This record gives sequence, structure tokens and C-alpha cells, in this order.
Amino acid sequence: MIMPLEQLIEYDQNAYELTVAVTHRAYQLAVLRGPEVDRNSGKVVSLATRQIFTKQIEYKLLD
Repeated sequence: MIMPLEQLIEYDQNAYELTVAVTHRAYQLAVLRGPEVDRNSGKVVSLATRQIFTKQIEYKLLD
């Protein structure tokens, strides 16, 4: 799976929030190393980004 570039280009919210959420999710995926990561050829950043954009996972930043 390649990076969802079209969605990144059209993203009009807080880029910092998105970056933090993707980073944390990519770390979780790398540590867990589940079958979805294997199906995505180990590319955890693109998988994390896709999961956030498709609302497969949701995030909330704490103060």
C-alpha cells in the first residue's frame, strides 16, 4: 500500500496533530507486528496514515 497522497494534499486540519497521531500509531503497529502489517509489506507509516484517514482508528491528543 502506498501513502494516500491525495488525502494528505486535501487535508486541511492541524498537520502537527496528524503527524503525532500517525507517528504513535506507526510505532504501535511496528511493535505489535500483526498480520495487517505483513500484508502491507511492513510499511507501518502508510498503514497508520490510511487507518487514520479511513477512521479505522481514532485518536485524541491529551493536554
